[in-house]
Amino acid sequence: MLTFDEVRWSLPFDQALWFLPFALPICIWVAWSDMKFMRIPNKAVYALALVFLVVGLVAVPLAEYPWRLLQLVVVLVIGFVLNMGGVIGAGDAKFAAAMAPFIPLADARNFLLLFAAVLLAAFVTHRVFRAMPGWRARTAGWKSWEDKRFPMGLALGGSLAFYLIWVVVLGLLERSA
Repeated sequence: MLTFDEVRWSLPFDQALWFLPFALPICIWVAWSDMKFMRIPNKAVYALALVFLVVGLVAVPLAEYPWRLLQLVVVLVIGFVLNMGGVIGAGDAKFAAAMAPFIPLADARNFLLLFAAVLLAAFVTHRVFRAMPGWRARTAGWKSWEDKRFPMGLALGGSLAFYLIWVVVLGLLERSA
């Protein structure tokens, strides 16, 4: 079994450090909005894409930048096909596409494993909190407590946030060693 510091990501520390302060608030917004309203706002999707478009120009090597943008298009097409098949929501598809350029293709497999773990943890956590009357009273009116569907924005936003934080923490640990 791998430990936290044994996992190697191809995303460079400096890129993660550039992206994290801008992407993290958007990830939190998406998770909260999807739990409260069962909706990922288009503004959040546009904001995350804009972060990559602007910050990516500084953080990502110019030769790699268009390939990362192509990832957005590919994930968007896949997401729309899945949405048309009723597998995921449109907001989930759009937000996943906006997330895609932040993740180098070399990290895709490991990111999907991270996403699977975060999805499982988010699902269990959501269902546990949904079953707690005291918590539900403090968050009265949250649609995800009543909806049979799971607010995927919780897992999507959480995955990107954990990924960027993980790369930054590993980079800081390497620098301090």
